[in-house]
Amino acid sequence: MATGLPRTKARRAAVQALYQAQVNGEAPQKDTLEFVTAEYADKIDKKYFVTLIDGTLKYQGEIDAELTKVIDRDLDKIDPVEVSVLRLAVFEFMHLPEIPYRVVLNEAVELAKSFGGEQGHKYVNGVLDKMGARLRTHEHQAAKAARQKK
Repeated sequence: MATGLPRTKARRAAVQALYQAQVNGEAPQKDTLEFVTAEYADKIDKKYFVTLIDGTLKYQGEIDAELTKVIDRDLDKIDPVEVSVLRLAVFEFMHLPEIPYRVVLNEAVELAKSFGGEQGHKYVNGVLDKMGARLRTHEHQAAKAARQKK
């Protein structure tokens, strides 16, 4: 993972904030940015962080509804870190079409590797592959075709 990129850092911070809010049962506050990004606050895309947090929370019901169409268990049975990663990625799929499908998928898998359980990244990859097929059909098909050519 390219950990030096400002948007990558924004995603890392957003997952931390969403996770913290989920386990504490409260909405993340904007000042959460300072807590979760202390080691790289000056190198983060703060505007993108706010976009991710605000958007994921605003559309959480819609995001969860989409997720429940492809997951194999209730959301509350999935590790909270992986739920946070999935919600963030699905928000990007649904509402930030300028971010390429592969970027969203790869960043989410790396976040799951960094913060999630031992095999959590495989679950996140599988769920997001299904979500990509649903929400980013053309990009998903192009990525699949490119993999088959290799």
